[in-house]
Amino acid sequence: MQALLLYIAQTFALIRKEMLALLKDPSSRALLFAPALMQTLLFGYGATYDLTHAPFAVLDQSRSAASVEITARIEGTGVFSRVATLDNASQIAQQIDSGKALLVVVFPADFESRLAAGTESPMQVILDGRNSATSGAAAGQVAAIVAAYNQSLGAGPPVTITRRAWFNPNFESRWNLMPAMIASLSMLQTLMIAALSVAREREQGTFDQLLVTPLTPSQILIGKALPAIFVGLAQSTIIFLIILFWFRIPMAGSVWLLYGGLLTFTVAAVGIGLSISAVSLSMQQAMLYTFMLVMPLMLLSGLLTPVRNMPHVLQVVTYLNPLRFGIDIVRRVYLEGAGFADVAPNFLPLVAVAAVTLPLAAWLFRNRLG
Repeated sequence: MQALLLYIAQTFALIRKEMLALLKDPSSRALLFAPALMQTLLFGYGATYDLTHAPFAVLDQSRSAASVEITARIEGTGVFSRVATLDNASQIAQQIDSGKALLVVVFPADFESRLAAGTESPMQVILDGRNSATSGAAAGQVAAIVAAYNQSLGAGPPVTITRRAWFNPNFESRWNLMPAMIASLSMLQTLMIAALSVAREREQGTFDQLLVTPLTPSQILIGKALPAIFVGLAQSTIIFLIILFWFRIPMAGSVWLLYGGLLTFTVAAVGIGLSISAVSLSMQQAMLYTFMLVMPLMLLSGLLTPVRNMPHVLQVVTYLNPLRFGIDIVRRVYLEGAGFADVAPNFLPLVAVAAVTLPLAAWLFRNRLG
């Protein structure tokens, strides 16, 4: 019992030392939490695929009542704004190439006459394909406007499509992106803090002194890991509160399950960071290794593109990426209200990553740096 109390006291002393090292400098304290606040707001307002402003040009060779009405319907949505009225087809390229117009709507000269004859009357929509997501959304809205116009003529298609979006009724891309930020933004600094913890002491020459203390490798591991875990969860909490109360994205699931997933994910991320720190001989190396790792982790996480759309080989590789499973847990619990049984498969890879990286870091503390 006495040995256990000594073990806990020694470990707590190391944790206290690590927390003081992180928090004693006011500028360091700001760097721990200000980026999470700033990045959450930037992603919330800037990183959106919602179509809110779409400039377009019109080439109306028909100059008919039908073409004028369809153009007015497009402008009346509040999303499309007409930036040019063209006189001939040679002007189209300049509007698209310069980026002035996202799309150009072209009505051929026989547009109304074909419509009056009851035959198919095509109109052309030329899109700027350099921004495929926005262009696709714009094309979809124009198609819906034309379909509504056809219905008003009494010759609409016999089958109509009614859209209903589960978990995001307003089709706002922010709802899909922002909950994922709870895991991804906190991981950036959690990895960095963990990666620099040993490398910093290595440069300062204090880690060798730590190795000759009575502390065991497991105590050193716990003392280095817990402060980074605390900081990671604190950053996740800041992001969570901004999403919930500032952006007003309602949460459907359990807060306890959300934090259970975040804790497991953060432990796995800290294990990777400590392993990087243990093999790095300097802070510069640790930062380089971390930056090299962060981009693949982000790209293979499903943050911006679904994992199922990736090549099969890359889908297999994503099983080594804790961010993939952290994001999936957060999204499903936050938006869907998923229970533990629904997200339990995501915990297994996270536990596996932590079970490999944390003991590896502890072994490297003695054998690589000792």
